[in-house]
Amino acid sequence: MRTIYCGQVNISHVGQQVTLCGWVHRRRDLGGLIFIDMRDREGIVQVFFDPDYAEAFELAGELRNEYCIQIQGEVRARPDSQVNSEMQTGEVEILAKSLTIINRSAPTPLDFNQDNSEEQRLKYRYLDLRRPEMANQLKVRAKATAFVRRFMDDNGFLDIETPVLTKATPEGARDYLVPSRVHKGEFYALPQSPQLFKQLLMMSGLDRYYQIVKCFRDEDLRADRQPEFTQIDVETSFMSAEQVQEMMELMIRGLWKDVLNVELPRFPVMGFAEAMRRFGSDKPDLRNPLELVDVADLLKEVDFKVFSGPANDPEGRVALIKVPGGASLSRKQIDEYGKYVSIYGAKGLAWMKVNEVAKGAEGIQSPIAKFLTPEIISALLDRTAAQDGDILLFGADTYHVVSDALGALRLKLGADFDLVEDSWKPLWIVDWPMFERNDDGSMTAMHHPFTSPKDSSAEELTADPFKVHANAYDMVINGYEVGGGSVRIHDAKMQQAVFELLGINETEQYAKFGFLLEALRYGTPPHAGLAFGLDRLVMLLTGTDNIRDVIAFPKTTTASCLMTQAPSAAAEEALAELAVQVKE
Repeated sequence: MRTIYCGQVNISHVGQQVTLCGWVHRRRDLGGLIFIDMRDREGIVQVFFDPDYAEAFELAGELRNEYCIQIQGEVRARPDSQVNSEMQTGEVEILAKSLTIINRSAPTPLDFNQDNSEEQRLKYRYLDLRRPEMANQLKVRAKATAFVRRFMDDNGFLDIETPVLTKATPEGARDYLVPSRVHKGEFYALPQSPQLFKQLLMMSGLDRYYQIVKCFRDEDLRADRQPEFTQIDVETSFMSAEQVQEMMELMIRGLWKDVLNVELPRFPVMGFAEAMRRFGSDKPDLRNPLELVDVADLLKEVDFKVFSGPANDPEGRVALIKVPGGASLSRKQIDEYGKYVSIYGAKGLAWMKVNEVAKGAEGIQSPIAKFLTPEIISALLDRTAAQDGDILLFGADTYHVVSDALGALRLKLGADFDLVEDSWKPLWIVDWPMFERNDDGSMTAMHHPFTSPKDSSAEELTADPFKVHANAYDMVINGYEVGGGSVRIHDAKMQQAVFELLGINETEQYAKFGFLLEALRYGTPPHAGLAFGLDRLVMLLTGTDNIRDVIAFPKTTTASCLMTQAPSAAAEEALAELAVQVKE
């Protein structure tokens, strides 16, 4: 029905006869001529109707936005004065010689020339996806997945599917459960990831596996999270952590080159402890020059318990952020930042304006100055290399609270003071703790319970689990964790030791993971892998900050689909067949 896409017509086609199919994006009736912008997935081109072609001209008078049409016409060069440099097709236009209205459109609930609410966009997603920017984001996604498949194939990886109906395993979130009609009272779980299956594929001798796979997690949502999301899932045998990182970095650098024509630099490697110390985050945005500065050692003896308490507590932290030019902040603005950090558990935000460094204690302005000696103030100014006009913002609490609060404040200040570079800053985060402690004192795995400790035996791990690093690695780009992986446990004794530390007794181990523990008995190779969040990668590649923009039919933050009205109630007959009863 077409000979070319609207968005592909260019100056080389002048004089040619073309057939286009698409939608009316905009219509302008100038009396003597009728102009429309005609749109398809590749872009927009200007079409005009001339009275010399009377039948087409008369029918064009009926056109309205979103009519689905076909036109046949001649490509013309626009006069120099009418070239639109902002359009891909801005040098040409089409003289329509015939017009077919394939389907008329009712007035649409979306206005493509204005901002529509996200609720409206999701309810009428099939219309929203007609917008050129949305179509472009899905095209980038398709290009990204095509590149990944080529890269994997070129490097000897096999694309292998794993089950969607499987057994519940601990992955850090609630499972979506599917009741079985055949085995009444029993349930499948939708996979949070193919973690155990890809390890079993390594045990099967398949060596290099990948899959672009749907995963499901029943967790609280946010802008960069969905209940069903897509992973680029990778597993290898007989490769070290460093070799896996090298290959996956090569893939991501190739992806950025293929999609954006951007040469990413080599990825620096940073330890987890350093990232938390300097940036208060395990996924630091290195485009932001602000850093956290620890000052507990300077404040242990001050007569100010807000500082001295955490400074003398092994679990505490006192740190600050120096903001260049921040002394211009008003008291009201500082108070607003104080409210902001309270979201992360901080009880307040102490501050010190640096008016004149040369005057030492006399040159600063701060409500906490009375608690600090001139020597301490001088030491604070020296440690931060403060300049006239700067402000120091302090956090003092547990290590976790201070890191979270100042880490978030760092990002907000970077944006508010326009400090964030327009660049790409990728890195690897390594040397993660194996475990972290829950509020009730129990332990949880920082990555997952199948991650191998780094250079430690099962006995050493059991003796001091919080001293041991995980052999794990995360890839971070511009403050987003885009992928994470680890060397896996390939020894049954080590796997059982990790389960026991996590409070999973032997009976539970065999009930939940008997097939894995059994498989580990039969010559398991060393193996390691990684999973990328495809949605997040595409979000970065397209420059949006909302993951829903790069998914064709996403869910809302309440895990519902406004278009299909899912989830919905099931019929009583279906529930009875599944032996399931719904309680209020």
